[in-house]
Amino acid sequence: MNRMNELKEILRKRILVLDGAMGTMIQRHKLTEEDYRGERFKNHSTNLKGNNDLLSLTQPEIILDIHREYLKVGADIIETNTFNGTSISQSDYKIEEYVYEINFESAKLAKIAADEFTKENPEKPRFVAGSIGPTNTTLSLSSDVNNPGFRAVTFDKVKASFKEQAKGLIEGGADILLVETIFDTLVAKAAWLVLKNYLKS
Repeated sequence: MNRMNELKEILRKRILVLDGAMGTMIQRHKLTEEDYRGERFKNHSTNLKGNNDLLSLTQPEIILDIHREYLKVGADIIETNTFNGTSISQSDYKIEEYVYEINFESAKLAKIAADEFTKENPEKPRFVAGSIGPTNTTLSLSSDVNNPGFRAVTFDKVKASFKEQAKGLIEGGADILLVETIFDTLVAKAAWLVLKNYLKS
């Protein structure tokens, strides 16, 4: 039985518990700019503090331990550390070129934790949800009050950013993809079209 069929079968029998917020758990570690940078991004040109997704590359043990904490208290599904894991969102930090790797490694970390707990208790299998957040822009509204027709990005660019993210998440081991907290209907549509095409392929 593949993972999706296994998940559907379990859902017919009981409610599954999703983990909680990643951001608040990260805040408890009180990380510095140097912590976010790690050795790899030590000389990066922009500030990186606050870029939680990047921690999957620079502080993987912290992310792995957060996943384990949620699994210890009974979470059936854990979300990847990729809420802002698109090239559009990562452009704020000039980290766009690492987006695929961020998503791949984030899914891989969550999968490691999920597999550990599934192995300990095969009767309670754990699953990984690839977290796809809203991006930091809108398509339905202008970001310039003086120009209602202005859009910072195009629909196709948003789609492309979600496609890159989804590819990294799937290839990194995510069992399902979770589109979450999207406040703009056109951004949500872009995400849905990307995922729909993946389902067909």
